[in-house]
Amino acid sequence: MIRVAVAGAAGRMGQAVVAAVEAAADMELTGRADPALGTVLADVLGDAEVVVDFTRPDTALGNALECIEAGVHVVIGTTGFDVQALRGLDPQPRANVFVAPNFAISAVLMMRFAAEASRHMAKAEIIELHHDAKLDAPSGTAARTADLMQGDVAIHSVRLPGLVAHQEVILGDVGQSLTIRQDSYARESFMPGVLLAIRRVGELDESPLVGLEHLLF
Repeated sequence: MIRVAVAGAAGRMGQAVVAAVEAAADMELTGRADPALGTVLADVLGDAEVVVDFTRPDTALGNALECIEAGVHVVIGTTGFDVQALRGLDPQPRANVFVAPNFAISAVLMMRFAAEASRHMAKAEIIELHHDAKLDAPSGTAARTADLMQGDVAIHSVRLPGLVAHQEVILGDVGQSLTIRQDSYARESFMPGVLLAIRRVGELDESPLVGLEHLLF
C-alpha cells in the first residue's frame, strides 16, 4: 500500500484526489492538510510516503521543500510557481518531485499533437479557458504547450464561471488552419493521471520531473 497525504485537501481538486486515493486498492489515505481543516503539512508528513499538492502558487514551492526535507515524495498539480528552485537539491533520504501542468490524458495528447503540428504550420496561438477561481494566467497547461511548440506562440486566457479546464491550439498557414481542442468537464478527468504519478514518483530517475508525458510515452 502506498501511503498518501493530500495538501489542499479541502479544495475542489483536493477533494477529488482524496476520493480517488480512497477508492484505489493499492493506496491508503493517511492525512489531509488544509487551513480550512485546521491542519498544516507538517501534521501529515510523518505517516506519508507521497504527498499530493493542489494548493496555491505561493505555497507550493515551500510545501515541496518541506516534503523533500522530510524524505517524502511529492506530486504537484499546482502551477504558477518556480519549479527551477527545486533543481540541484540532494536530499537524504532521496525524495522525488513530480510536477504536471495537467493530469488529464487528453490534455497530454493535445500538447503532443500541438508540438508536432507546429513543425509543419506557419504560426499558432493558444486560447485557454478556466473557471473564474483559477489564480494563475496563463495556465500551466498553456505555458507548457507553448514551450513544447516551435515558434513564438501567443496565449490568450479566459476566466469564466461554469468552465472547468479547456484549451484550443489554433494553427494557421496559407489557405488553411488546424484547431486542436481539449476539454475537461469534471475534475475526475484528472484522477487517472494523478494516481499514475503517485505510483511512479518513487522510481523516478530525474527529479524534479515535469510533464505527465514522461510517464505515458
